[in-house]
Amino acid sequence: MAKDAPPRWDRRMQQRLAHGEAAALGELYDRFASLVHSLAHRVLDDDDAADQVTREVFGHVWEHPGAYDPKQGSMRAWVAKITHRQAVDRLRRTGAAAIAGGSDSTTEELEQQVRRASAAARADYIVTSMPAPLRAALELAYFQRRDYRQTAADLGVTEDEARRRLRLGLQLLSTANPRPPGASDYRQAR
Repeated sequence: MAKDAPPRWDRRMQQRLAHGEAAALGELYDRFASLVHSLAHRVLDDDDAADQVTREVFGHVWEHPGAYDPKQGSMRAWVAKITHRQAVDRLRRTGAAAIAGGSDSTTEELEQQVRRASAAARADYIVTSMPAPLRAALELAYFQRRDYRQTAADLGVTEDEARRRLRLGLQLLSTANPRPPGASDYRQAR
């Protein structure tokens, strides 16, 4: 899987792309196209627009392989970041065009839509990128409505381990929707 790819693979892929190796782009596309399309679709809620963003992302990667810095994170994370930026830019452009065309949407509503779509895309990326044991625990608990005891039994782990996995998975997911500046933190009020 892509998330298990060693940093060496990322550096080598960047070198191959920088040398203009078309097979490298094909390999990168095979590995990350479904991620790119699903993130773009999550933000845009439009298959055609997600297809266009997917083409734009891989075009950008092909044209700018030197923009990737392995010290800043994985190739997967870099591609996801480009995807998110491209999809949000497209959403803003189409929203701005709708506002200019006399739509009832306001700029504030558009920004709220962008924030919601961004948080949803980040949550999707976090879930697909988290370690398999955490993802499996969350899927059992939330999609199959298992409690932590049933989750532990299904996974063949102790109840404490199931609780730990669920807690860690939820902590990772909580980073998908950061608090806006100035928002009060309910934990401080307690």
